[in-house]
Amino acid sequence: MKRVLRPNTERKRIMQKEIIAIWKVRASETERVLGLLPALAAQTMNEEGNIFYSVYRSETDPNEFILHECYADEHAADSHRKSDHYQNIVVAEIIPCLESRTVTVVRKLL
Repeated sequence: MKRVLRPNTERKRIMQKEIIAIWKVRASETERVLGLLPALAAQTMNEEGNIFYSVYRSETDPNEFILHECYADEHAADSHRKSDHYQNIVVAEIIPCLESRTVTVVRKLL
């Protein structure tokens, strides 16, 4: 059986860690979280290994935020979670403001 090698870009995409996080913020804390997001996004986008970091707000629920993140590999994703800005902004400031949080690692199919 002949083995077909994927192009280099396909191999890189398979190594990447792509994450979708959904944050449901308590209504009383939404403005506070909105104020924290620009610093979090800016510092995350400057991380080595960050490919992209996008933050969305639901059109139907102003208290729901969707984060779409992509890192070069598992090491880069792990470094993000251990970074000072993640610990100081997300863990210390944002998570206490949330009603719920789901984090899903995804792989692009098409």
